[in-house]
Amino acid sequence: MTQVLNPALASATQVIPAPCAYGALAVDTHHCPAGAIARLTTAEHGTCNSFACAILDAMPDQVAVLDAHGAIAAANHAWRAQFAGAAAGGYGGLDYMTICGQTMAAAGDAEAAYAGIQSVLAGCAPGFQMEYAMAGSPQRWFSMAVTPLAYGCQGLVVAHSEITERRQAEADLRVAAIAFESPEGMLVTNADGVIMRVNQAFCAITGYAPDEVVGRCPSMLSSGRHDAAFYKDMWATIGSKGAWEGEIWNRRKNGEVYPERLSIAAVADGADRVTHYVASLSDITVSKAANDEIKSLAFFDPLTRLPNRRLLLDRLRQALAASAANGRYGALMFIDLDNFKTLNDTLGHNIGDLLLQQAAGRLHGSLRQGDTVARLGGDEFVVLVEGMSGHVREAAAQTETLAGKILAALNEPYQLGIHECRSTPSIGATLFHDGRPGTPEDVLKQADIAMYQAKQSGRNGMRFFDQGMQDSLSARARLEGEMRLALERGQFELYFQPQVDQHGCPTGAEALLRWIRPDGQSVPPSSFIPLAEETGLIVPLGRWVLEQACSRLHAWQSDAATSGLVLAINVSARQFQQPGFCGEVHEMVKRHGCNPACLKIELTEGMLLENIEETISSMRALKEIGVRFSLDDFGTGYSSLQYLKRLPLDQLKIDKSFVHDLATDSNDQAIVLTIIAMARSLKLDVIAEGVETEAQRALLERLGCHRYQGYLFGRPMTAPAFQAQLTRKAA
Repeated sequence: MTQVLNPALASATQVIPAPCAYGALAVDTHHCPAGAIARLTTAEHGTCNSFACAILDAMPDQVAVLDAHGAIAAANHAWRAQFAGAAAGGYGGLDYMTICGQTMAAAGDAEAAYAGIQSVLAGCAPGFQMEYAMAGSPQRWFSMAVTPLAYGCQGLVVAHSEITERRQAEADLRVAAIAFESPEGMLVTNADGVIMRVNQAFCAITGYAPDEVVGRCPSMLSSGRHDAAFYKDMWATIGSKGAWEGEIWNRRKNGEVYPERLSIAAVADGADRVTHYVASLSDITVSKAANDEIKSLAFFDPLTRLPNRRLLLDRLRQALAASAANGRYGALMFIDLDNFKTLNDTLGHNIGDLLLQQAAGRLHGSLRQGDTVARLGGDEFVVLVEGMSGHVREAAAQTETLAGKILAALNEPYQLGIHECRSTPSIGATLFHDGRPGTPEDVLKQADIAMYQAKQSGRNGMRFFDQGMQDSLSARARLEGEMRLALERGQFELYFQPQVDQHGCPTGAEALLRWIRPDGQSVPPSSFIPLAEETGLIVPLGRWVLEQACSRLHAWQSDAATSGLVLAINVSARQFQQPGFCGEVHEMVKRHGCNPACLKIELTEGMLLENIEETISSMRALKEIGVRFSLDDFGTGYSSLQYLKRLPLDQLKIDKSFVHDLATDSNDQAIVLTIIAMARSLKLDVIAEGVETEAQRALLERLGCHRYQGYLFGRPMTAPAFQAQLTRKAA
């Protein structure tokens, strides 16, 4: 610019009348003598001083003329306005470096300016340029250009141009360049969708080099998983909102299809015309896989990859709605693998897991397309079948056919590592139709009940849900709840049935548990004892019975009529095998101060089938403190004579089933005779229960049995009634 200005400056620096000294171009005539300035004028450029001054003052750049010593000789209007503060006392003759030192923000910039100006004045450099920040706030940037005067004049021209906007734009570009090379892939297209630029992250994600994509369209990345409607909707959103964001499947250069998170924004000019599109994308393969895994864990069984209970109930809910809408039946089958626990315990959980996985595969292979097989947990599977016949008989037949197919598949041998195993299923099935049953939980409950019935019927079979069975189970559940409350509220009571010798003299009694409700009604033992066994309530009930028996024995010891009586109590296998049972008996006997020799524990033959060594050990421990043992219901189980001789028993009890027809049935007589002979050979006492007639008693005595219990000698009775009966006999 200073080269262009030199002719004008030469014209403008002629000898100017005094009034013009305050005109467009101010000239300090003191430091620029008229003769010197006149030498700047030539015939060619001296025609219109005022016109040249007007041109210079109209320029936005700040222009100053320095003499050969670097002092200011002249300045235009823009310069005077810019540096008014620094040259408040007048600029004429002022060393230009003084101005630079006061106005430049950095001391280094002032030094560089001084060196540059001196170099030009000395003729060592044809010119000098630099950029600097001006002192003050907000920060402003300027460029300074220094050019020597032409036409043989001594001095130079300094022109300052503000470049703040340019510097800000450059800074913005640098920031944009850094942002463009972000960890996210970046893609810029023109308004026609032709790729103009991509960043390194884009190349890393897609596998393409920049020169392989620039000039092409982004459709080159299409995976083929999205139809035309998808892209139409995407561009419609961009057109209406100026942006779109979502998940999309694209294809890498190596052909791999991958998921990415994509954001597209339209860039418009001042006239709101789209000039570019900028897209940012990130590979979400890992995060999507993690989300899929979380979803899988939430809805699928991790071992078999089958739907879990949560997903099953959701599908069952939909199936119920569909059945109500289309009038077709659906079926639900509850499948339990028989004796799975035994296999798991004997061969290990890893083998059990293999069985479950193979069973899941066989179930899946037995179903139609669209049917569901789910694993609820453990060895329980559920099959959901939809779209069956609209007639109940046909739907039931279809269900039975499918169940037969499943039974056949699950009965095939399993190769589990080195083990070949067999497993059978018990299947419970129920139909649903027209919104009944009303909830998925009700349908599942019905199928579960039917499966329970299949178990009771011998396993390896299928049973349909029966309402009577559900009523029975509902009653059972109610009874269990009532029994728990009864135990808490003291509604149980011990009744006593006499045991006598061949002379009819009492030798003891059997304590029998009775449940008397607050209204006086008695709950039959056959109803609540088996339930207590199944639910585990037999343990606290048995503990209560033992406590009451020890207390009763202590009371009997203070009466001569009862001090020698033996009290027999029934102890279940579950209670007897509880850790610490022996210590519990010992503690109660000691606390109540009763004679342990008067306490007789009756065990059943079923206890001999498992944990025989632990049973024998516990019996011996109790025998050491004097407790007696009787084997109840002898002859009805599967007693091993080998174990029988090892048991520290005191007595065998002949079951009432052999006594009932003893007088008329020779087989019963032979069995009873054998039991008595066996007891004698083992040096054991023997007692018969269920003796109701004198004929039975007489025959038992003739066969060698001299201890009896039954209605002939007294029904089970309360403690006061038992005491009264003893008193009458003694009298």
